Amino acid sequence: MTRLSHLTLRNFLIAFHDLLATTAALFAAFYLRFEGGDDFFARLPLLFQILPYFLGLAVVVFFLFNLTTTKWRFISLPDALNIIRAATVLTVALLVLDYIFVAPNVRGAFFLGKVTIVLYWFLEISFLSALRMTYRYFRYTRVRRHAKTDDAAPTLLIGRAADAEVLLRGIESGAIKRIWPVGVLSPSLADRGQFIRNLPVLGGMDDFEGIIADFAKRDKPIARIVMTSSAFEPEAHPESILMRARKLGVIVSRMPSLESGEAPRLTAVAVEDLLLRPSEKIDYVRLEALIRGKAVIVTGGGGSIGSEICERVVTFGAARVLILENSEPALYAVTEALAGAAAVIEGRIADIRDRERIMRLMAEFKPDMVFHAAALKHVPILERDWSEGVKTNIFGSINVADAALAAGAEAMVMISTDKAIEPVSMLGLTKRFAEMYCQALNRDLAAASSGAKPPMRLISVRFGNVLASNGSVVPKFKAQIEAGGPVTVTHPDMIRYFMTIREACDLVITAATHALGAQHSDVSVYVLNMGQPVKIVDLAERMIRLSGLQPGYDIEIVFTGMRPGERLYEILFASEEPTHEIGVPGIMAAQPNEPPMQTLRKWIAALEQAIARDDRATIRTILKDAVPEFGSTAGLTMQPRGKIVVAWTALVDGLLRNADPAGQ
Repeated sequence: MTRLSHLTLRNFLIAFHDLLATTAALFAAFYLRFEGGDDFFARLPLLFQILPYFLGLAVVVFFLFNLTTTKWRFISLPDALNIIRAATVLTVALLVLDYIFVAPNVRGAFFLGKVTIVLYWFLEISFLSALRMTYRYFRYTRVRRHAKTDDAAPTLLIGRAADAEVLLRGIESGAIKRIWPVGVLSPSLADRGQFIRNLPVLGGMDDFEGIIADFAKRDKPIARIVMTSSAFEPEAHPESILMRARKLGVIVSRMPSLESGEAPRLTAVAVEDLLLRPSEKIDYVRLEALIRGKAVIVTGGGGSIGSEICERVVTFGAARVLILENSEPALYAVTEALAGAAAVIEGRIADIRDRERIMRLMAEFKPDMVFHAAALKHVPILERDWSEGVKTNIFGSINVADAALAAGAEAMVMISTDKAIEPVSMLGLTKRFAEMYCQALNRDLAAASSGAKPPMRLISVRFGNVLASNGSVVPKFKAQIEAGGPVTVTHPDMIRYFMTIREACDLVITAATHALGAQHSDVSVYVLNMGQPVKIVDLAERMIRLSGLQPGYDIEIVFTGMRPGERLYEILFASEEPTHEIGVPGIMAAQPNEPPMQTLRKWIAALEQAIARDDRATIRTILKDAVPEFGSTAGLTMQPRGKIVVAWTALVDGLLRNADPAGQ
């Protein structure tokens, strides 16, 4: 009934066309079979009697096979198959009519005959397809004509045939405008010398300069290059392509992967494209089942992670979203970005350190889920002003957890960090303490429920650096390169894990779906798979090359020394922290130590008194008692466990040298 209610005048005109085509096919089959002779005219009266019933059946068949509701502008192979299926069903109907009903009961002989029925099948397919294909061809040539004349830039596509085909379809449909593809460069040998939608594959990556020069000689200079997702695979040497394109003055764009969920539009190439490992496959149906119709609160919703979580929960069908943020500009930006969303969006200025306000706002909103992303996270700043880190990251998290429980939330998810593992910084230490509070509260709620579903689940999700987040190294390097350098790196051996904001937030929500399963109530700390680590100096060199410049020649790289609270490389699990797989790609469970809530409350009370007196020595002593592994040397020097990292970075160096043989 829903499909019927959406039918338009266009659909009725299509149905009328298909009925005319079916009538013409049936009469033409009769005429050809009986050559327009006496047998043809003798059969006409019975044919006219049968025709209305047959056309009625045809209307139903065409609708069921989507012929009535398919836009002719986008007709393709699946639509052609639907035409064949519909014609086959109608042909079988004629066969049944002739052999079972008419022959034995009406005429005593066959009315249609096998030849007529076979002719009808071919004619029906032809008549239903003819006008559709003609219209499709008309639109195709019209778009290509406009694309070629409307200031379209001659463009070279780079990537495998499958990716190039998606881009070409986008151009043909008009979704991607102002580019005119002239050829494809593919890293796959199987694509060489082939045609993709009538576009030639001109060669491989090594043929880049030669092809550009050849088009220039023919007065058809290539003005633009579009790199598809397969062009960013290591074997395609994307950095080499980018450097060579920049030197030749050619504009470079990228086409997003279909798996990213992005619309098929061209965007600028970013450093993230060169760093990305294959993303974990996300079960979006699972995420939508968790979020749809829920009321969600996001603390720190104006930050990089918080704003992305807001966008994702809206995408997955949240009914109401409350954004808590203590920065007025950040709150305004995120609420404006979500304006027009299907969900009811509300933004409130609030500081998570203000316990009474947080309790009141949550009680009024009555959330189903709380995502706690608010935190102070800049390592060197917290080393200087670490009492502020205690107030926000510890007491603020306690306030959010208690308020979520009091408001009747189903779950609270705290965004943690890999720096909480054997912490050497105040950021890691305060986040680990907040984790322990959530663990203890989660354990007490589970114990009090006596095997039944606990009133609320509290989990923490750890992950490392997020590409292009506020305060991260990527925007800092971009600003330094734009200023002409130097690019500052703390240490030549500094290594970090990176992932995209989108993947991190999707995996955070995935962890929540796992935690809310009744059989998983014992897991309270999750760790995201960060893939391979990245050497920061390599990242700096890549970004310089991405700007069309040469490291050490156009832009200097200066090593400034490690900052307070930093270590050379982050670790994903503590040495005394059991871990296990949970059966969800991209996520593992950690089992850190769990001090009882009674002990935690003693430490919290002592911290409150020490904070009030600004007694740094006492604060440090309390936190050291709570987290004995604080101050571990893990990651400060290259331990044996770091040999794998060193080997991997050596491999990266080799790849970079292959990408730029001059070593620049």
